[in-house]
Amino acid sequence: MHGPAQAGWLLVALCAATGSYCLLRMRSRIEAQRRTAGGEALMGFGMALMALPAAVLAPPRWAWLGYAAVFGAAALRTLWAARRNRHHLHHLVGACAMVYMAAAMAATPTAHAGHGGGGGTPALTGALLLYFAGYVLVSGVRLLPAPVLATAEGGGGGTVTGWADRAELAMVCRLSMGIAMIAMLLTL
Repeated sequence: MHGPAQAGWLLVALCAATGSYCLLRMRSRIEAQRRTAGGEALMGFGMALMALPAAVLAPPRWAWLGYAAVFGAAALRTLWAARRNRHHLHHLVGACAMVYMAAAMAATPTAHAGHGGGGGTPALTGALLLYFAGYVLVSGVRLLPAPVLATAEGGGGGTVTGWADRAELAMVCRLSMGIAMIAMLLTL
């Protein structure tokens, strides 16, 4: 890497691509997947906006407060959904991490210019880093291929799964956002 601007642009590209794929996943035939994909698209695009290098966009304090409000509302919605499905707890942690980063940037808006500079509480930042590092490692292991069984499936008349219903791509999407979250927390 040649500096924070290039890393910032790579992070923007990763998060925007992830958000775009999540929008595609919203076309799924499965309602629960559509709802989850919508929240993940919001997270991906929000992370892309937050990662823009300060030379391109140095948001005023009110913009950071707006980010905190949007992701605070997303956290409340996710908390409500987590009553029925534990999977949403990860989304709750992600939304709360976004609120935390936006609040830290609102408190020290000059920190965005250098992407760092003491914004946030070290203990909370460290706890979030540990959580997302663990999540990334577990998600990476889940993506490893299972041992191939010696059974053959005959014919070629199976159904083709659409792009919106590919479970492994959804996991890659979440893995990418976890890696991006680590990068953003490290620069806080």
